[in-house]
Amino acid sequence: MGPGIVPAPKHPDADTRAELTAHFNLWADEADADGRTDFWGLQSDIGRGLVIDGESFVQLITTEAGPKLRLIPPELVDESLTRELADGACIVQGVEFDADGNRVAYHVLPSRPHDQFANYAPPVRVPADDILHVMKPLAAGQVRGVSWLAPVILPASEFDQLCDALLVGVKVAAMHSAFLVDMNGTAGEPYDGTETGGIMETGLEPGTMKRLPTGYDVKFNTPGQTQEIGAFLRLNLQQLAAGLGLPEHLLSGDLTGANYSSLRAGLLPFRQRVEQVQYGTLVPQLLRPIWRRVVTFGVLSGELAAPDFESNPRAYLACEWLPPKPMQVDPLKDVQATVAELEAGLTSRRKAVAERGWALEDLDSEIAADPHTPKPKESDNAA
Repeated sequence: MGPGIVPAPKHPDADTRAELTAHFNLWADEADADGRTDFWGLQSDIGRGLVIDGESFVQLITTEAGPKLRLIPPELVDESLTRELADGACIVQGVEFDADGNRVAYHVLPSRPHDQFANYAPPVRVPADDILHVMKPLAAGQVRGVSWLAPVILPASEFDQLCDALLVGVKVAAMHSAFLVDMNGTAGEPYDGTETGGIMETGLEPGTMKRLPTGYDVKFNTPGQTQEIGAFLRLNLQQLAAGLGLPEHLLSGDLTGANYSSLRAGLLPFRQRVEQVQYGTLVPQLLRPIWRRVVTFGVLSGELAAPDFESNPRAYLACEWLPPKPMQVDPLKDVQATVAELEAGLTSRRKAVAERGWALEDLDSEIAADPHTPKPKESDNAA
């Protein structure tokens, strides 16, 4: 997500595009129904839920001030509710379908089942037009999402137990304990500690010296595989990273042996996967419906001047969503590449500026208002 995926209206009139962008940005500041963050912060929360829970639910609430967004925890959509309805309709895991297989409603519980003061109440039926269900299905017909962490839950648990066992072994080895052996049995009572229920309670601490009974010796188990534990741990991290679809260094934070070229090569498939989620999941399931709801409300409320909206709504509802550009290790090369794309006609200033989180009209206004800002070179790709 980064700082947020920003809209770029596609209306043919420049002034209308600027008005649409300004209207949406003003709405974005107050988009959260709970007043905790803005629209860009909600994008991060939705993306986090998509990874952890495999799905995110967003309720569209219409108020006098405009549409508001409220995140619904996935467990509130009653997953246990599955039954047939009249006329071929049905409810599957809290999602209601009509006879044609279209989603028509979601059945939402008033409170979490495990809340401290929760009382039983039947789920509330919320029309599907007011709920955005964001998920990346793994197969056709999938109704609810699956956590992206599911493939690595068990391996991650085993890895955690392994690290705990290694830590305990290192702690015991660091005690530097000594055991005194009475070879002829003349040293008296060999046991020390507190006896509870016939069991002698004792332990180790730095500098501990323990007396053993006559004839006893102590030998600690030292498995040979611990000598290669570093390589084994790294192999486990590589397996976890592969299960998550991440480059290893993003999981471990270890850049040992990496260089500029290897880092870029490792990030290419990861960025392709991110773009697939952005354009294949977030835009059609979340961002595009929100843009349409906000613009339509602005027109109907009179906040947006759109005299031809009724006859030509697509001109106002058409919008391109541009995610932020990935950060580069060498920004100079990145800027040079953008300039080369502009000169070759492979992109436009509007798209290049929007990818940096700015509106082209706002940037041009600031440049024109600041006499100390160098003027950009003329380009045939201004739009």
